[in-house]
Amino acid sequence: MNLNFFDQFSSPSLLGIPLILLAMTFPAILLPSPNNRWITSRLSTLQLWFINLVTKQLMTPLNKKGHKWALILTSLMIFLLLINLLGLLPYTFTPTTQLSMSLALAFPLWLATLLTGLRNQPTASLGHLLPEGTPTPLIPALIMIETTSLLIRPLALGVRLTANLTAGHLLIQLISTATVALLPTMPAVSLLTLLVLFLLTLLEVAVAMIQAYVFVLLLSLYLQENI
Repeated sequence: MNLNFFDQFSSPSLLGIPLILLAMTFPAILLPSPNNRWITSRLSTLQLWFINLVTKQLMTPLNKKGHKWALILTSLMIFLLLINLLGLLPYTFTPTTQLSMSLALAFPLWLATLLTGLRNQPTASLGHLLPEGTPTPLIPALIMIETTSLLIRPLALGVRLTANLTAGHLLIQLISTATVALLPTMPAVSLLTLLVLFLLTLLEVAVAMIQAYVFVLLLSLYLQENI
């Protein structure tokens, strides 16, 4: 039974071919393609409104130099949002529950923000490792602590995204299994667990959206420190 609970997180394959690439590219098919018409469909209008809203929220704390990252951060936000929400559907696979994928997204982007700061303002970027007014005996310890906290950022980004989604998927499967198991013997309790399952599903929809936003928001804050 324990193995069955975690089978949902294994990458699916067909004839020995992994389907994780299909799961990653499928959300792009759902987005309507842009056109040159003055009057577009309601879906395209909603898409443009959402993209403008997300871009404004992410770019407001940044100066004009950081606006070059608008396309990358907005695309990443929409990509993670669609993958997380589609992963809540039955018989689907969520690539972001794989730690390898979350780290593959977090580490290069974090490194890009760090290298941007070291190239544009090396003194200010290195100055973050030592707060102003630090007593001389504490300087080596604080430099080690700040360096460790800096290097652990991509790991925290990836683990936060994967852990929250994995925990939610496990809870949904556990409660749904209990609902089906209790139905023949205790129908009243089964209905109660079904209500809990419905509320938990709504919570997981909110978590899927919040985690996508938090992932990109933290990247924008890291970028803000280095520009």
